[in-house]
Amino acid sequence: MTKSYLTTARIAAATREGFLSPEPWNQPSAKSDRARSPGGAWALTLAFASLVVGYADLVRGGITLAPFLLVFAYCLAIPVTIRHWRRASDRTTEADADRNAEPPWRIAFGLGITVLLLYLATLAPSTAMWDTSEYMTAAYTLGLPHPPGNPLFVLIGRVFSVLPIARDVAVRINLLAAICSAASASLWFVTIERVSSTWIERRWQRMALATLGTLAGATAFTVWNQSVVNEKVYTVSLVGLAIVSWLMVRWSAHPDGDESDRRLLLAAYLCGLGYANHIAGMIPVPAMFVAILARRPRTLLRWRLLLAGAGLMLLGMTPFATQPIRSAFNPPINEGEPTACRNGLALECTFSRGTLDAFLYNLNRSQYGKPELTDRQAPWTAQLGMWWLYFKWQWLRDAGDESPGLQLTVAMGFLAIIGLGGWVHFQRDRRTFWYFGSFVGILTVGLVFYLNFRYGASQAPRLDVPREVRDRDYFFLWSFSALSVWIALGLGVIWRGLMALLPVSPTRAALVTLPLLAAIPVVPFAGNWRSASRHGDRTTLAFAHDLLNSVEPYGVLVTGGDNDTFPLWYAQEVEGIRRDVTVAVLSLMNTDWFARSLVRRPIYTYDESRGPALYRGRTWPKPATPPLRMTLAEVDSLPQFVSLNTPVVFRAGGIETTIDPRNLEPDGAGGGILERADILVLRMITDAWPSRPIYISRTTGRFAQRIGLGEYVITRGLAQALVSSPESASTEVVRIEDDGWFDVSTSSLLWNDVYLGPAALVANGHWIDRPSLSTPFAYFVAGSYLARSLDHGGDSLSAARIYDTVRQLSTVMRLDRP
Repeated sequence: MTKSYLTTARIAAATREGFLSPEPWNQPSAKSDRARSPGGAWALTLAFASLVVGYADLVRGGITLAPFLLVFAYCLAIPVTIRHWRRASDRTTEADADRNAEPPWRIAFGLGITVLLLYLATLAPSTAMWDTSEYMTAAYTLGLPHPPGNPLFVLIGRVFSVLPIARDVAVRINLLAAICSAASASLWFVTIERVSSTWIERRWQRMALATLGTLAGATAFTVWNQSVVNEKVYTVSLVGLAIVSWLMVRWSAHPDGDESDRRLLLAAYLCGLGYANHIAGMIPVPAMFVAILARRPRTLLRWRLLLAGAGLMLLGMTPFATQPIRSAFNPPINEGEPTACRNGLALECTFSRGTLDAFLYNLNRSQYGKPELTDRQAPWTAQLGMWWLYFKWQWLRDAGDESPGLQLTVAMGFLAIIGLGGWVHFQRDRRTFWYFGSFVGILTVGLVFYLNFRYGASQAPRLDVPREVRDRDYFFLWSFSALSVWIALGLGVIWRGLMALLPVSPTRAALVTLPLLAAIPVVPFAGNWRSASRHGDRTTLAFAHDLLNSVEPYGVLVTGGDNDTFPLWYAQEVEGIRRDVTVAVLSLMNTDWFARSLVRRPIYTYDESRGPALYRGRTWPKPATPPLRMTLAEVDSLPQFVSLNTPVVFRAGGIETTIDPRNLEPDGAGGGILERADILVLRMITDAWPSRPIYISRTTGRFAQRIGLGEYVITRGLAQALVSSPESASTEVVRIEDDGWFDVSTSSLLWNDVYLGPAALVANGHWIDRPSLSTPFAYFVAGSYLARSLDHGGDSLSAARIYDTVRQLSTVMRLDRP
């Protein structure tokens, strides 16, 4: 009898725990069990119709209706379908009643609006450095940014780029970043309120803690700085991760019933959809597995549920199907070119092995040649040290390194609060800790291991080691934002400790001590305002305007890489500035797809009315051919490099020079490597010059000297013009020691009448991103050369005025600091 009773009790307990719970996803349903809610059926119908019409319009070449329909389907209709897809036999338990208790959404919405207002007050009015301009341009043109292409962002970004919510396209897309981060803040708020409910009974206290923690996370430097300009895809990823985390916290607390199953399925779909935005979309998956294993391992045996989840995850990834379609239309930004179609969209080339190979090459980012994880690019301690450096930045971004001791103290304080929060989470609500603790671990230590970075650009500056080209703190934005949950819980521990010290009622003690806790989020708010804000910063667009207008009509401008290229793309394709200039990028000309784009690029008519006065009153014949007179097959047949063992003579259009292999990258056999990009530049000189002007951006360093053209270029402002005889190329030419020929008259006209950058830099007042310092430094050098040349020429008044601007630029760049 006893034995029977114990067995029954164990079975009942197992059923309550879910190990033997009813399994509707594993059982065939009767006809009556397949009834669906009207809301779910309507959402499914709308989702299907939107996908069909959206993809049809995309195939037609549409770039406006298609994004709206596809974004509606992927981001609204399909999630609503999953969320409201009900069975007539849905299980409702006592746990369901508690689970469906309404979260404080109104307060969360109000807090999100508050955070959004902060971001709007510090929002960038234009584009910015690094990938900002690339992604804005790709979104506006419905193109493909660098691999893997981020198709979901491109669709959403295109929608925002045409919404009449701001005058400038850049501001519209920047608003996307601000809205996503503000929405994430609201989700962290309700997450904190739910997790803390297991040990803090008074709801107003939970919401006070949630508010403080959320504000601290929202004003962390990287979160704030990335939320006021849409540099890339990270804030869109952030809101996806926050939604999935909210769903998993709810599921972890009460994993039984069809409602919980739907939450799990919706989370799976959103992970797949997040992957179509960025690989970070998959970050929650291991944490979801840990949560399932800890809370309901029986779930892993429910094959129908698992199959449904896998199917929905794959459905979420289908925005990648837009890539070969759009690529075949050759949009202005077509990086990676994941299609075998070379002359427009066609069935036979789209569904071909060539397209599959190109798509997978693009998806896997094979272009970048990332090493295996076992091949560490820096010591593990250094990689962890990079994360610690960025963590210190979050609470006090001491960009001038003026208060390192204070920054360290503040960081240690926040680390202690976060540690307390993680500990109390584990102690008080282990149900949700299994997911969230794993999630935080993946976002921190897990990402450090997976990303396998070299030394950070700002890390240990005195070490002579290989470094990342820029600081990578944006990759940890998700952890700095999510840690707001543990900041709030840690503050809760401190709050309770303070209340216990006061000999008054608990309510009075809570009210008296709350202002002390409220000072915590003030620290990052005050410490990061100047560094995180991008209010009024128009320096990047000004630089693009100036560099493009340094080039004569129909010219070819050779640039180096990201920061002297992406802003030009934005200026040309979005703002319509100097589209007649062909931008040839050295770092991209080593790929086959970019060389093809140079052959395909349309020849735009020069608009004299919008150009500088410097180029008016002259006839500028419009070229009839691209700067590369090659077929696509000829471009594809070019070698990746050529090894030179002896000097080679290059002749074209009156130029005769020698390319010395000693000036090239060594090939390891005593010679030098002439790269594909070098070959293409020389070919453009042969094909298009002198009938078409060719310029080299000063940001490329000594590229002209490297390929033997040092004596055939003359500096004009921010660029070097290719000329056959530098001495006779202008009425006023001087020789700058160790730097070549300098055109004083043209540079003076550009500096005084055309350039917007110096004034924009001085108005901005500071330049905190040291790795991109080459941009303002280009003005510093150009102004210094010009002032010195004018001074030597007897125009001391003009020289003094330019010297004063140069000194201000020096202050902006903090050149007096290491």
